Amino acid sequence: MSKFKSALSAVLLMVVLSAGLMAQEPVDDAVNWRIRQEATTNSQILDTLHYLTDVYGPRLTGSPNLEAAAQWAIDRMESWGMANGQLEPWDFGHPGWANERMTAHLVSPVKDPLVAEVLAWTPSTDGVVTAEVYQLVPPERPTEAELTGYLDSIAADVAGKVVLVGEPRFVPVTIDGPVRRRSEAELRAQLDPNLPPAPPARGGGGPRQGGGDDPDRPLSGREVAGRIAAFLADSGAAVQVNDGGRDHGQIRAFSNRTYDLEQAAPTLVMRNEDFGRIARLLPHGPVELEVEVVNQSYPDGATSYNATAEIRGTDKADEVIMLGGHLDSWHAATGATDNGIGVTVMMEAARILAAIGVEPRRTIRVALWSGEEQGLLGSQAYVAQHFGSFEDQLPEYSKFGGYFNIDGGTGQARSASVFGPREAADVLRSALAPFEDIGVLGAGATMSRRRGGSDHTSFNEAGLPGIGMRQDPIQYGTYTWHTNLDTYERVIEGDAIKSAITIAAAVYHLAMRDELLSRLDEEMPSLPGSP
Repeated sequence: MSKFKSALSAVLLMVVLSAGLMAQEPVDDAVNWRIRQEATTNSQILDTLHYLTDVYGPRLTGSPNLEAAAQWAIDRMESWGMANGQLEPWDFGHPGWANERMTAHLVSPVKDPLVAEVLAWTPSTDGVVTAEVYQLVPPERPTEAELTGYLDSIAADVAGKVVLVGEPRFVPVTIDGPVRRRSEAELRAQLDPNLPPAPPARGGGGPRQGGGDDPDRPLSGREVAGRIAAFLADSGAAVQVNDGGRDHGQIRAFSNRTYDLEQAAPTLVMRNEDFGRIARLLPHGPVELEVEVVNQSYPDGATSYNATAEIRGTDKADEVIMLGGHLDSWHAATGATDNGIGVTVMMEAARILAAIGVEPRRTIRVALWSGEEQGLLGSQAYVAQHFGSFEDQLPEYSKFGGYFNIDGGTGQARSASVFGPREAADVLRSALAPFEDIGVLGAGATMSRRRGGSDHTSFNEAGLPGIGMRQDPIQYGTYTWHTNLDTYERVIEGDAIKSAITIAAAVYHLAMRDELLSRLDEEMPSLPGSP
């Protein structure tokens, strides 16, 4: 880390002297200098991340851990000099849930511990369960009648059993993995300032239909999984076991989509290596597992919270520039790269601005969302409550100046994408230009109002300038995203420091301009799925 700080400090003077020449719009070189100094000499990134992950992780929506993390974040930001910290409630509509204990062992014909995670919003076992294994292999792409016939035929066989669902997935050995850093050539091609904004996505934006009432259509994979889960609960299976289906012990454990504990048996997602071993043992004779799962439900979790705090503006205080990321995580690990480090970077960017004593013209507001992993629910609720939409605008709509979002793991923020016209991207390109020396290469524009991916698209959908930061992938999609490997150890401090520098400067630039970012008006595309 000391080498990183020394190298970064060595180029500060050169950057300050050249920044004005590179930028298309004047930037505050003196403030940018101070941002870099504060970020590299007084970083709080690892301390903040420690609390969010080691102390408060995991942070599943509706859980006590998430609410405690949100309150801690507010208290910490206020200790840095920020104001108006609030927990803003929204209706999640489901009880909270948390896993407190899980053990799984192979006890016959051999003895060995097993690696698994619990599926969220599933029930506990009735104490320690020791039971034989049954492997349920449904027909391939069955119709409703075919699946029902198969399940009816095995109902007596699964009662009281540990049920492996499906065949083990074949996971090939990876020889050449994906790149960890975005190339400069790739980014420059994507960010050519002469390119028009990316067009709106075509097609409807509503829920996909499974095929209507046709009884002969094949069921979707989601439909098959849901019917099997309900069948095993109704048939008295002791435990359901799903294959993690990934290499090197990775497990992605999501949730019972009904949120109804009576619609599922106690359910584990087991690493592919253990699932495959058990399946291979079964043809040789009976296999027994010992499993204990202890989960808790929290009725109060039906109300969830977004956490906000701000640096109050001066002459344009009623206008707001926002930055943030989702605070909630999945439960298989402590949520470091998804999205503890994103939250940490945004808190750090705000801390830097508070520490150097800026007096922004516009209010700078940090927002930390819940419910992102369940479908961007917290940010949707916030946008609806505060801003409305292009078609139904609330008074705050016209006062909004942009929302910066980060949610791509530990990799450095290398560029930005803003919902709006080319002119909006030009402004961001100017704000980011002074940081080309640390690998930041510009901004592009999009006209897509399709919601999905992360919380900036909740703003895009409303016709507001959501700004998504594009990051180096590192190991995000391959190892840490939503997996049991998503821990503090997988974070690169130097990348996070660079991201915080970049975002602090860009936020400050938007907070100080005479005008808000340009928006789409007559050119505003229709919402996906609208007539």
